[in-house]
Amino acid sequence: MSVTQRAVYEPLTEITAIKLSKKLQLFSEQEALTCREIGDGNLNLVFHVTSDQSNRGLIIKQALPYAKVVGESWPLTLKRATIESNALLEFAKYVPQYVPEVYYTNETLAITVMEDLSHLQISRAGLIEGESYPLLSQHIGEFLGNVLFYTSDFSADAKAKKESVKLFINPDLCKITEDLVFTDPFFDHDTNDFEPELKQDVEKLWEDVAVKLEVAKLKQKFKTSGEALVHGDLHTGSIFADSHTTKIIDPEFAFYGPLGFDLGQFVANLLLNALSQKEESRDVLYAHIAKTWEVFSQTFSTLWRNEGRDHYTKTEGYLDYVLQRIWKDAIGFAGCEIIRRTIGLAHVADLDGIEPYEKRIATKRQALRLGRALLLSQTTLSSPAELEDLVKQTA
Repeated sequence: MSVTQRAVYEPLTEITAIKLSKKLQLFSEQEALTCREIGDGNLNLVFHVTSDQSNRGLIIKQALPYAKVVGESWPLTLKRATIESNALLEFAKYVPQYVPEVYYTNETLAITVMEDLSHLQISRAGLIEGESYPLLSQHIGEFLGNVLFYTSDFSADAKAKKESVKLFINPDLCKITEDLVFTDPFFDHDTNDFEPELKQDVEKLWEDVAVKLEVAKLKQKFKTSGEALVHGDLHTGSIFADSHTTKIIDPEFAFYGPLGFDLGQFVANLLLNALSQKEESRDVLYAHIAKTWEVFSQTFSTLWRNEGRDHYTKTEGYLDYVLQRIWKDAIGFAGCEIIRRTIGLAHVADLDGIEPYEKRIATKRQALRLGRALLLSQTTLSSPAELEDLVKQTA
């Protein structure tokens, strides 16, 4: 499929998105199409194109040359669209059932045309509404176990892996994470966004040298540890789900990074949702965290034993060391994510939607305490079962 030999970047509209769908022959000429711009994210345009006759649909995602949440004063490379489509294609080599099918990509136009997932729900919205998604943690554990193992040095050919690392060099979006997750929330920076009632709590955090030391270590690890291909933004808003299906979307932040990063972000967002729920409703979230780690570690371990290519995968004790390090790092990354989602630039509806206002402030104070506790408990928090106690201790 080709759009034109002389494609020139131009932001799509609902009308031009329909024209593109026709040019790509993804619908017949006879079909009448309807298009809606549905993007509510921070960086991109997203169009949902459907056939009025068959109700068959597709999604067209286009990167903008700037951060949509801020405007043209924050320019961004269009290459992130290619990184996103390449990441989806790479993930599909190992776990095609957990990512949308990619129909077409165009680097010049910065677009990815992919499977319509509108029959599913964004898992953050569902969890807020009380949905349980019984297979969510099973699927995320399998996704992480497979992708992280097969793209790591434990499995991949050394030369092929280094070539893949080059393909996913992602400086612009990594810089966003370095700033918004690991730096700005821990200093008095103008990107921070929090309620006046939290000022004293936030200033206390900014003065906490022990916390800053741990965040500094994690930031350095994020910047230098190219261990495996990570999604880079694996929160509950990047996952479509229902009771049977899970689909992971939006890997435009993908790069070769630390093995524990995606796990930490996912765990953090489950904990944020737990904080927003009544205590009697939190068990399903704690169970999801435990199941994710259980399935991930089992999947990763089985692949390690059966398909490990590095000679040292046969060395007794090495697997246990790697898994312990992944868990430790995940706890630290989760602490950073919880704090930045509470007082940084990009909040989450789990916290911001809490009513009444006084309860929202109290919950955000607890979130800051929990984030701090996670950062300072990386070496002592040995299993997911201990997370529930930590949440209660910070109440």
